[in-house]
Amino acid sequence: MDRTRLLRLERQAKARAEARAVMDGVAETVALERKRGAAIAQPPGRATRAKPYQRQTGLEWLGRKGRLSAEEVAAGERYGAAYRRARQDPAIPSTLEARPQGGQPAGQSLKALLSQAHGTAQARDLLAAYRRSLLMQAEMVSACDLVCGEEMTPREAAGGDREGARLEAVLRVALSILARG
Repeated sequence: MDRTRLLRLERQAKARAEARAVMDGVAETVALERKRGAAIAQPPGRATRAKPYQRQTGLEWLGRKGRLSAEEVAAGERYGAAYRRARQDPAIPSTLEARPQGGQPAGQSLKALLSQAHGTAQARDLLAAYRRSLLMQAEMVSACDLVCGEEMTPREAAGGDREGARLEAVLRVALSILARG
């Protein structure tokens, strides 16, 4: 009976030490990501059970800090959705036959493949329209691509505080233009 109790206590101690090591590793990772400019949401409250950290996109972070209006955040989300969809290049198979290998499905059907390609083409057209509304200004397009499309924070995208502040200012102008259009 005493031996069973000692084994149970030993397992509990090992589990606590492992949990502590994992929490230390998470804290170190979060600290490093914050130093690189990533926005990490602090878990609400510290109850007895550890809550997960959540990495924020650049738009979420700027919106929560009050640096962007709700309309600008919505415009940035629309731009980002079009950007990410336009970057999806579906793999076109070498045959247009939907079931090339003895009737077995080889992946997507022809209808699904064409639908995906059509959606991607529409997203490219929409992204081109957004960029035209920004007058194809390279800095504004780049700021939107990095923060809205790639979901980086301005500091993370620019590589430092000073350049991050400049990128944020350019982004605010671009998103106000997109929000009005």
